[in-house]
Amino acid sequence: MEVLIKKLARLAVRVGANVQKDQVVILRANLDSKDLAKEIVSEAYLAGAKKVIVEWNYEHVSKLDYIYMSDDTLKDIPDYVVSRARYQVDSKACFISISSPMPGLFAEVDPMKFQIAAVASQEKLSFVREHLMGNQVQWTIVSAANQMWANKVFPNLKDEEALKALWKAIYDASRVYYENDIEKEWNTHNENLKNRSDILNRYNFKELHFKNSLGTDLIVGLVEEHIWVGGGEVAANGVYFNPNIPTEEIFTMPHKFMTQGKVVATKPLNYSGKLIEDFYLVFKDGKVVEYDAKKEKETLKNILTFDDNSSYIGEIALIGDNSPINNTGILFYNTLFDENASCHMALGRAYPMNIKGGIGADIKELEKKGYNNSNVHVDFMFGSPDLEITGTTYDGEKIKVFEKGNFII
Repeated sequence: MEVLIKKLARLAVRVGANVQKDQVVILRANLDSKDLAKEIVSEAYLAGAKKVIVEWNYEHVSKLDYIYMSDDTLKDIPDYVVSRARYQVDSKACFISISSPMPGLFAEVDPMKFQIAAVASQEKLSFVREHLMGNQVQWTIVSAANQMWANKVFPNLKDEEALKALWKAIYDASRVYYENDIEKEWNTHNENLKNRSDILNRYNFKELHFKNSLGTDLIVGLVEEHIWVGGGEVAANGVYFNPNIPTEEIFTMPHKFMTQGKVVATKPLNYSGKLIEDFYLVFKDGKVVEYDAKKEKETLKNILTFDDNSSYIGEIALIGDNSPINNTGILFYNTLFDENASCHMALGRAYPMNIKGGIGADIKELEKKGYNNSNVHVDFMFGSPDLEITGTTYDGEKIKVFEKGNFII
C-alpha cells in the first residue's frame, strides 16, 4: 500500500495540480489523511515547490464548533483568515485538497448552522472561489480513506477490511496501480475525454432533452458558444492540470434561464456531512419551483435558498452508465466519485471555462450570456441505465446522444 499512496501523491502533484518550479502550494487536509498529506508535501518539494503550506482540519472538532458556537460567532470571519486567503491568491499558489468525507457525522447539527457559517464565509472569501473556479491557477482534489467513510461504503465488512477495500476502490477509480506509469495512464485518459468533448462541440447543441423511467423529463438549454470540457484543463497561467481525481465526466454550461421540467436524483447527495436522499427538483425557466426529499429536505432547501442564484443550475455533465466507477457497483457517498459514475448537474455557479472567452472575462458580461453566478456549486446525480438524451441543434435537427444510459455518438 505504501507504493500506491506514493503514486497517488505523485498523481495529485504531477498530474492533478501540475506543480511548477518555485510555485507556492496550498494543501488542505483532514487529520485522518495525514499519511497522504505527508507524501504530497514530499512530492511537491521534489517537483520544485517553493513552499508547501498545509491547512489542517479535523471534522470531529468542526462538529463541536457547529454545536456549541453561537450564530454570531459563526458569522465572524476573522481578518487574519481573509488576509491568509488574500496571500494565497496574490502569491499565485496552486491548491491541492484531500477529500476524506465522514457521511452522517453532522447529522445532529442544525442545518441552519451550516447555512449561517457558509454565507458569512462566502461574503468575505468569495474572491477565492472566483479565483479557483475561474481557473486562474491550477487546483485539484484527491481522496483519502477514513474508517467512518469506509464503514458507510462497506457496512458488511470488519473495520480493517472495510478500510482496505475503500483504499483499493480509491486507487482503482484514480487509475493508480502497482504496475502502471501514472502520467502515461492519465495522458491517455485525458486524450480520450478530449476526443469525446470535441464530438459534442462539433454538434453545437442548442438544448438537450433528458428522459428516463424514474420520472426525469428535462430540457436543458445551453448557452451560445458553450464549450464541452473533459479531463485536463488549462489555467490562466498556461499550465495544464486536472482538477478532479478521479474524473470521467464531460461537462458544459447550461443557460441560466433555459431549464424546464423534472429531474429525479439517482444517488444520495452528501452535503456538509448530511445525506440528502430520494429527492427531485422541478424547474421552470431555469429556476427550481418545486422539490422534495425523503431525507434531509431541510438541507436541500438550504442549498436552494443559499443565495438568489443557487436554485438555478451552472453545470450539466455527461457520463455513461458503463463508466468504470459505476461498473464497480460501489456507492461512495462522496460526490467526487459518485458524480463520475453518473450524469449529473450542479446547482449554483457555472464554470467560466465552459463558454468561449470565459476565462478572465467580466462576470457581468458573462451573466448577459446566461452564466449563473452563485456562491455555491453543488453537484447531484441523475443518470440511470435507461437514460435517453436527445440533442437539438440550432437548425432544429435532433440527434440521439444517449441510449440505454450510454453514449451512442
